[in-house]
Amino acid sequence: MSETLKIVQTFNPHPSQPSLKLPKGACDAHVHVFGPRAVFPFDPERQSTPQDAPKELLFKWHKQMGIERCVIVQSMVHALDNRVVEDAIKAGGGNYLGVALLSPHVSDAELQRLAAIGFKGVRFNFMKHLGGAQGEAGVQRLKDIIALTHRLKTVGMHLQVHFESSLIHELSKSFEQSAVPVVIDHMARVDAKLGEHHEDFAALMKLLSNPLFHVKVSGIDRIDQSVPFDDPARPYFRGIALARRLVMTYPDQCVWGSDWPHPNHTHIPDDGVLVQALEQIAPEPELMQKILVDNPQRLYGFK
Repeated sequence: MSETLKIVQTFNPHPSQPSLKLPKGACDAHVHVFGPRAVFPFDPERQSTPQDAPKELLFKWHKQMGIERCVIVQSMVHALDNRVVEDAIKAGGGNYLGVALLSPHVSDAELQRLAAIGFKGVRFNFMKHLGGAQGEAGVQRLKDIIALTHRLKTVGMHLQVHFESSLIHELSKSFEQSAVPVVIDHMARVDAKLGEHHEDFAALMKLLSNPLFHVKVSGIDRIDQSVPFDDPARPYFRGIALARRLVMTYPDQCVWGSDWPHPNHTHIPDDGVLVQALEQIAPEPELMQKILVDNPQRLYGFK
């Protein structure tokens, strides 16, 4: 059934060139690679078919932007078959690491194998369109994930979580039991239009008071979906404001990611604009150094 899905464009093949010069060793801590399908088939049960976004295109646009390091996150497009990320890691010369999608019941041998390749974490989705965390099955899944973190600690991996913003209230207590650092995707998918005083963003801020947690100040275009822009001179200004608040308050717990090639998105962002936004998200050189270089180095352990 999925093989008949229309191919969807997800990224701009000609991003603008930002004027911002990134610091040496700058890391993009959240991207995906798709295919090519002829080599790495997509999951038959996927909900959409994105255009191929192979490692060669990723490397090319990173070079254009001045990004030297990267963390590739396995996508549901390829489900639990992490070979596409393995391939990109091996081609990245030590500057590209990975986060896998796995079952909570994955074997110790497989965890050790992935860690040796360059996988630094395991991601779990709690988005409704990806399965969520509802009912008794969801409760058991959470217990299994927390149990897994003790095995992740043995191989030096962390836990990465992606969830609906409203779920932060009920998921937080479980995540606090993790035996390893917990990295929250895309600023917990809060709605930037609701502002920094909304209960979901307030819960995220409270959670980050625990140094166990880290957050990706990625997805300014996802949490602020005012397209066409409310203010064309300030694209994603609401998302940028929340990202800046996180960086200013928790400078040692934030990393940045572009989210290229932007799967399951409502529009196609200009990646040059997303990079340029870093000038506002981290307005001081020391903050830019932390979120792009120092924090990723400490969290992912680039060699």
